[in-house]
Amino acid sequence: MNIKKMDIVGRKSYHCDILFRVIDIKGDSHNKIAILYGQDYRLIADAPFEDLVVVNQSERTKKSMQFRSLEEQSLELFRQDIDLLKEKHEYESTGGYTKTLNYFQIPGRVLHLDGDPIYLKKCLTLYEKIGIPVNGIHCNEKEMAAKVGHLMDLYRPDILVITGHDAYSKAKGDIHDINSYRHSKDFVQTVREARKKIPSLDQLVIFAGACQSHFESLIYAGANFASSPSRVNIHALDPVYIVAKISFTPFMERINVWDVLRNTLTGEKGLGGIETRGILRTGMPFNGHVNQVE
Repeated sequence: MNIKKMDIVGRKSYHCDILFRVIDIKGDSHNKIAILYGQDYRLIADAPFEDLVVVNQSERTKKSMQFRSLEEQSLELFRQDIDLLKEKHEYESTGGYTKTLNYFQIPGRVLHLDGDPIYLKKCLTLYEKIGIPVNGIHCNEKEMAAKVGHLMDLYRPDILVITGHDAYSKAKGDIHDINSYRHSKDFVQTVREARKKIPSLDQLVIFAGACQSHFESLIYAGANFASSPSRVNIHALDPVYIVAKISFTPFMERINVWDVLRNTLTGEKGLGGIETRGILRTGMPFNGHVNQVE
């Protein structure tokens, strides 16, 4: 079968339930193995060529439209949440007076490290739509721990996202053993390095993990939110929805974990976390020229 890098394929043994991108090909001409990245899920897998089928454009479009619809629903629910937060905060800031006051808001600055450049681009587009200041860095999962300290010094984030691709492999061992996971160990080490610089869970909010990641280890390493409690796949954009909720919650308020999870595409099976303080700060007066210094 003539399968090439960057082809979009499905696995016959799984009834082509997930679309994958071929990112590497290993083995010889008699035993070729494709390394696969999920198109919409943060999942990494491998499969023999004989288990793969190239998915045609019409089928890809059909599946893609289903996901875009889910994304739009989630984004709309999130926008409603933000509008309610803003109304509540404006009422409290003005003491309930109807007089219009000129005020400005500073959401949390985000540093997003992603092992997948295509997913990173999707996430950056969504951050821009929502209005969150972000620096996005494509970084191989195995290099993140070595680079995170320097990047934190450079960008001084309020929120750190550590994500990419991951997967649990039954062949490697027990589900509770972190060595049975593709990149969970790398994410855990990156969280630990970040916490060496900023130990406080409120001064730096961390989201870490990808599909099927070892949730407990990430939380105990110092992440505020992580994937994946039930070892299920998470959607490529789920980290952005979590970060956005934190970024637009006032810093005097604590965030109920369910409030963060309910408008994500994956929900509590794929995402979880601990009680965390919001990041948003409001000031006044607004003169039309408030910019964050890079």
